[in-house]
Amino acid sequence: MTLLIFGCGNMGGAMLAGWLAGGLDPAQVTVVDPFLPAAPAGVTLLREVPARGFDVVLLGVKPQMLDDVAPALAPALGQGTVLLSILAGVELASLAARFPQAGALVRVMPNLAAAIGKSPLALFGQGLDQAGRDRITALLQPLGTPEWLAAEGEFDLVTALAGCGPGFVYRFIDALASGAAALGLDPAQAQRLAVATVEGAAQLAAASAHSPAELARRVASPGGSTQKGLDVLDQDQALLRLIEATLRASRDRNAEMAAAARG
Repeated sequence: MTLLIFGCGNMGGAMLAGWLAGGLDPAQVTVVDPFLPAAPAGVTLLREVPARGFDVVLLGVKPQMLDDVAPALAPALGQGTVLLSILAGVELASLAARFPQAGALVRVMPNLAAAIGKSPLALFGQGLDQAGRDRITALLQPLGTPEWLAAEGEFDLVTALAGCGPGFVYRFIDALASGAAALGLDPAQAQRLAVATVEGAAQLAAASAHSPAELARRVASPGGSTQKGLDVLDQDQALLRLIEATLRASRDRNAEMAAAARG
């Protein structure tokens, strides 16, 4: 399999790191990026798209650059090519209009944890049979957990949850640390403890047969200190309403970008 990464910024770079860590032969990978100073050992770095087809092309530029880069990417695409797009808000119809020569199109929404093989990866595509879907699933498996969606309409919300979600989690970690610092703990120590707390809780939630809601119930003794803190978060469903509003804002912005790409 030959893989072209067109645009290797933060997200494309994270996916490349995850693939290489997962054992992908770097000789199979070509990166086209006019600004990337260097590529990992064994990966070919070019400034322009070569005039030959690739089995898989990862489109990793900013969504607003789509119309500008579409002609430049054309030489790499053919009927045997699967185009993977990580462009937020750019729908399959918009991709098909600009890349009619591609054999199949797949929208992918990862996050930066792809670099360590821990990213959720939402997928929705067209032009693939089950065997083709299985090949793409296998390709993305080293990056985390691929999840095929039932409908493209789910992508905006899944993007808000799985794509934007790390930013919200980081903000929560920062709030834990800042809150502890405001109450008197050394700020650096508070940050270390907050990061370790969230890391351990996330790993336990991933490994447990119980839901996060049940884990929260189990860690809170009636009338105890954990329950007192949860009472603040749960009062008038404050935390739930805040997160729902956060996801709604991100989802709606994704929908706005999709509309702009269609136009």
